[in-house]
Amino acid sequence: MLGSLAPVANQSSPRPTSMARVAVASSMGSIIEFYDFLIYGTAAALVFPQVFFPALGPAAGTLASFGTFAVAFVSRPLGAVLFGHFGDRLGRKKTLVSTLLIMGIATVTIGLLPDASVIGIAAPIILVVLRFLQGFAVGGEWAGAALMAAEYAPPKHRGLFAAFPQLGPSIGFALASATFLIINLSLGDKSEAFLTYGWRIPFIGSAVLVMIGLYIRLKIEETPVFNEASNSSAVPAGPRKLPVWESVRNQPRQILLGGASTMMLFAFFYIGTAFLSSYGTSAEGLGHSRPTILSLGIVGAMFFAAGTIGSAMLSDRIGRRAVIIGSCVVAIPWSLLLFPILDIGTTWSFAVGLSGTLLIVAGIYGPVGAFLPELFATRYRYTGAGMAYNLGALVGGGITPLVAASLGASLGSPAIGLLLAGVSLVSLFATFGLPETRGIDLATSGTTAAK
Repeated sequence: MLGSLAPVANQSSPRPTSMARVAVASSMGSIIEFYDFLIYGTAAALVFPQVFFPALGPAAGTLASFGTFAVAFVSRPLGAVLFGHFGDRLGRKKTLVSTLLIMGIATVTIGLLPDASVIGIAAPIILVVLRFLQGFAVGGEWAGAALMAAEYAPPKHRGLFAAFPQLGPSIGFALASATFLIINLSLGDKSEAFLTYGWRIPFIGSAVLVMIGLYIRLKIEETPVFNEASNSSAVPAGPRKLPVWESVRNQPRQILLGGASTMMLFAFFYIGTAFLSSYGTSAEGLGHSRPTILSLGIVGAMFFAAGTIGSAMLSDRIGRRAVIIGSCVVAIPWSLLLFPILDIGTTWSFAVGLSGTLLIVAGIYGPVGAFLPELFATRYRYTGAGMAYNLGALVGGGITPLVAASLGASLGSPAIGLLLAGVSLVSLFATFGLPETRGIDLATSGTTAAK
């Protein structure tokens, strides 16, 4: 499929860039960056309560650990605004190189951070700062990677190609689970070595992946849509307004509704990855072994990846909005069934619950890579799409797992299902308020709403 499309060229670019190269660059960089982001979630569920919050006890330590996990979602909208500004002014490529570097440095530093027994309260404080930087970087990553693919892609296949950077969370989660699984099997499920240094290996080792990602991204030219907009005589003369101000003033409805429409995917994804890893292994939860949960995480991630590509291709045929609405509708009853299925307590029931949850996430995540960029005008597309996406991440991915942990402890698992059903309803109604964007010309998208 990749090789069947002609290379995309632009007169202002020094050399043509094939869609195959764009697909590899956008997906590989996103996979590496989300791997870095998601190994934190795995560690937060499995080891951080003991390493950084040992004095709080299991329940409070887990809640504190997920609190540091949520910090990244506060910084994601800030990263979307800052990197969106430079991405809309300087270009997609330069900004994506910056986000990858910041993510890599923060992740490796977490792996080198002494635990609470060595430096006391300074350890969790530094951990929060580094997690903030991770969220800051990933806040600028998504929109840039999605735009890189969408602005190069032919209109009829934009949904498919915009789904390649969307593989970042699924494959990143699989790699994170596989890495921790290998280390866990090598050092022992509950060994002192795993808690002392084993968990650090995925963080420090990510430096190699970051260097690979940088090499790939530096080989890609700027997108033709951005170059055309930058060189166009239609760009108003005089000082240019800030992209964040333009997007908020011209398309506030798309930012708010776009964020609300993505809330469900973030809530399901981070409940399915970080929260269920804790729920599945803890004595207060299901009591499965770490290797079992990590192995099932790899299986669930494969369902997620396949579903992402499938839903993106479907969105090229029937529309982005229709696929997202259908996924939200399915999510509502699944929310109520999820924990009764998990609480059966078998390995198979956990596999069904996790894989089904991630498959529903994929139904939205596939088309959203094209859907959000298609809503906004080129001159502030990076900022607008990034703000919408990361507002959804803040509420759905940052707040929901925290509330879920509290609800689970006080009211039991059925309350978490009700929470997820409520989030799904919000996303459903928000998506009804947005237009269909399939087939739109990216050079003119958002201009009608901006007038």
